[in-house]
Amino acid sequence: MTPSARLASAIELIDAMEATPRRPADAVANSFFRERRFIGGGDRRAISAIVWDVLRHWRRLGWWLSQAGGVPGARLLVAAEQIRKGGTVGEIGQAYVEGRFASGALTKDERYVLDRLGAFDEKEMPRAVRLEVPDWLLPLLEARFGETLEEELAAMGMEAPLDLRVNILRGTREVAAKQLAREGLHAEPTSLSPWGLRLPGRLPVTSSKTFQDGLVEIQDEGSQVLVAMVGAAPGMRVLDYCAGAGGKTLGMAMTMENRGQIVACDVSETRLNGAVRRLRRAGVHNVERHLLVSGDKWAKRRAGSFDRVLVDAPCTGTGTWRRNPDARLRLTEEDLRELTAKQADIMDRAATLVKPGGRMIYATCSVLDAENRDQITAFLKRNPAFEMVSAGTPYLSQDMADKSLLMLSPLKNGTDGFFGAVMERKPVDANSCI
Repeated sequence: MTPSARLASAIELIDAMEATPRRPADAVANSFFRERRFIGGGDRRAISAIVWDVLRHWRRLGWWLSQAGGVPGARLLVAAEQIRKGGTVGEIGQAYVEGRFASGALTKDERYVLDRLGAFDEKEMPRAVRLEVPDWLLPLLEARFGETLEEELAAMGMEAPLDLRVNILRGTREVAAKQLAREGLHAEPTSLSPWGLRLPGRLPVTSSKTFQDGLVEIQDEGSQVLVAMVGAAPGMRVLDYCAGAGGKTLGMAMTMENRGQIVACDVSETRLNGAVRRLRRAGVHNVERHLLVSGDKWAKRRAGSFDRVLVDAPCTGTGTWRRNPDARLRLTEEDLRELTAKQADIMDRAATLVKPGGRMIYATCSVLDAENRDQITAFLKRNPAFEMVSAGTPYLSQDMADKSLLMLSPLKNGTDGFFGAVMERKPVDANSCI
């Protein structure tokens, strides 16, 4: 594709995203490219890079354009992002041309707005706009990060690397790195996860033989650390209560060496069905799937029977903004209220499935205290049979294993933002009356 055609496609994709504002941008993009199979891999990556740059700077670009008298539609947003990166109106105009596969030339009014952008200083922006967060969310982030807020949010605005988890059921990290290198994918070991490999940015990993053979799986290093915190060992009975498509289920099956039993639960049959191919590719055969439905007696029959229960709770996803910058634009106060109520309910339900001496691991990909530390404090007050304990697994460094709370961020750890807490159900006192 020509640069003009890529630009036109990026504008069309942004228009599609604005038409469905509650739908995740990556889902819109997947549908967009699926309907246009003539767009090759290199062009898809180039178009996506244009769009995601705009999403990362959406509030700032909108403010600039509004100050300059423009309406922040897709055409002007893409052009303004090029100016933000150092381009000139003249250079940008060379890509806005007439033609069957082009976006059309810049109008006189568009040129007028773009020419005025340089007159407005970023220092004049409201702080929430400059930091690319909703106004209502800024106080919560200030409470969480304090003086490091701006550095933390800057790190969240960067493009994320591509992390892989080596499936040790298939081979070692060293073997995986060598096989990837033979395919032109040069990965470096991660520092926190003993199974992690990191690639610089978006690369076509899923088409590699290493991936297709089940030797590696795409998974952020922070998510791998959460798997390590669970400490699922061979012979255990383990429950992944919010399993989704099974990313952490796969990791736990690996640490269990395919011995013992994992039950992967979710309220979405589509997500659970999506795990089947991944489990097969990874060579995992100790996983049973269960769909959670209203009125289900399954949990009652299995009360107090699991050694480990992982609650990877639905959350705001504020820790994943590097990958999903559009999520900042969709998040509302009502979303947070609904999610915190749901998280508390899920924890209380999952807790009944932990056996005495067993552990529940609560996790989110959020950086907000309301979804993390506040939830743990409230849960322990409601459930005195549980207490905080250290992670204590052989898969973590001593420093990390001694902690009961895990708080990761892009700035401090180079991972997505993650939270994890380990709580143990107190053993039944043999001398107590039952």
